[in-house]
Amino acid sequence: MSLIRSIVHALWMLVTVVPWGIYMVTASLWSNGTQMWWMAQRWLTWAVGPIGRGILGIEVRVTGYDNLPLGEKSPAILLVKHQSTLETFLIPTLMPHPLAYVFKKELIYVPFFGWAMGRMDMIHIDRSLRAQAFAKVVEQGKRLLAQGVWVIMFPEGTRIPRGQKGVYKHGGTRLACETGAPVIPIAVTSAKVWPRKAFIKHPGVVDISIGKPIPSAGREPDELLREVEAWIEAEMHRLDPEAYRD
Repeated sequence: MSLIRSIVHALWMLVTVVPWGIYMVTASLWSNGTQMWWMAQRWLTWAVGPIGRGILGIEVRVTGYDNLPLGEKSPAILLVKHQSTLETFLIPTLMPHPLAYVFKKELIYVPFFGWAMGRMDMIHIDRSLRAQAFAKVVEQGKRLLAQGVWVIMFPEGTRIPRGQKGVYKHGGTRLACETGAPVIPIAVTSAKVWPRKAFIKHPGVVDISIGKPIPSAGREPDELLREVEAWIEAEMHRLDPEAYRD
């Protein structure tokens, strides 16, 4: 049954992403960044909301929502545990602010989905040019945060198997220290239902735990990163103890 559900969901994504991508690229000719974001969020909401629940049987349980900063222009940098593609789609549907992902520029060449991303006001970087890439992240990050757009990053850099911990990188905390924006750590148990690099998804509940804002003013990136890592990993053990028995 999980295989059939996964096939149907993949077909839905494939069939809908083509007109959505064309619509987004076309709309970018007259729409601003905020308008483009809410257009994109609408498709993502369907992909992991009614469609995700109805076809895949995936439910989402969110705690700590009241930890998010208030205010239309309140800045925040979201640092999220990365286990699967699910949180890439899911986090934007939960946030009250537009988000800007920091992602490798190669993604903008992916037909339709990547083309749409390339037309949005996000931060795409060339990871082979590290110094220039981070300078671009800081420059664009400052501008976006001032506009009330939150920056989202995955500090482990890639999807990590359930029950494991990747190497946390300090790009997000460096940006926080450069801009003075607080960091919001987020733990996600997505691999319980949507495993890393797996086609077959399974019914179940995904927990999203949003931590309290961690101030960055006067902090060092490495010290701040250790606090973020400690909170996320401790929360992952609490949310998914079965995965950490060993």
